[in-house]
Amino acid sequence: MIISRNLKWRHIIYYTRFKLLYFVALSVSVFVLHEIFDIRELSIPFNAVATLSTALAIYLGFKNNNAYERWWEARKIWGLIVNYSRAWAREVLTMILSNGEKNEERESLQARLLYRHIAFVNALRVFLRQKYDYNDTNIKEIVEAKNGYGEVKKFLDDAEFYEMLTKKNPPNHLLKLQGDDLKTAFENGWLTDFRFVKLSETLTEFNNHQGMSERIKNTPLPRPYSFFSRVFVTIHGTLIPFAFIQELGWLNIPLSIVINFVFLALDYVGERTEDPFENRMDDAPLSSISLTIEENVKEMYGDVNMPVRPKSEMGVVM
Repeated sequence: MIISRNLKWRHIIYYTRFKLLYFVALSVSVFVLHEIFDIRELSIPFNAVATLSTALAIYLGFKNNNAYERWWEARKIWGLIVNYSRAWAREVLTMILSNGEKNEERESLQARLLYRHIAFVNALRVFLRQKYDYNDTNIKEIVEAKNGYGEVKKFLDDAEFYEMLTKKNPPNHLLKLQGDDLKTAFENGWLTDFRFVKLSETLTEFNNHQGMSERIKNTPLPRPYSFFSRVFVTIHGTLIPFAFIQELGWLNIPLSIVINFVFLALDYVGERTEDPFENRMDDAPLSSISLTIEENVKEMYGDVNMPVRPKSEMGVVM
């Protein structure tokens, strides 16, 4: 997630450079052909392009609104994961009791439930950031976060960690292990019926939030929106130099570039917002949220070994 107030031109140029080079070359070519080679037939009516500009602006606004809705829904889902994580830690610490007696086995189970939950959150982050072919843009990102299950290992014992790696859906497997431990606590008399149900309901919420996240990850924005926006921006940008060359001469070059950059930027805003789990600088900040959950759970448990929160990189928090 970009947190700096101003975007860096280095980033803007990097992601738009190929289309911008095309529009620059086209504008210069039209000027040379019209003014130097005196090919006057290149000019087209301005009103036709103006009508297309209006229609394209409406289309891009509609697409970007839907793309932002996907991004914002992802952020709300992970906000709820933060809230329920705090509730989970509180319930584990206050509801799993053994009649006031100190019980090392019970305390070990509580610790396991809390640290396995931190593992679940990090495993879900890694799981969602895996690259799928249909979302691959073949663009090397300037800023990326490390994304591997190795970061989960420190929160699990070796047997659970290596078993998790064999599963197709590691975070779902960790939730299943959480349920097994709740069952153990109930059978040992550390949970009443009511408390067992309450903790199970909280655990189910994590299933729900994982499913909501997977729905966004596995269902891209309808492809016609993305495809035709690129096509229309290219067609519109190609026509722009021909609409102004008759009246503006050499001024057609900078004006065409500016107009094309505006529409190109609008298109890229939507394209890079529609998929919020791709480990890009525009995405929902899953790494930062995972650290927040780890800090909260450890603080509630009394663990002073807090994670070191990395500084933003080039105005980006991952």
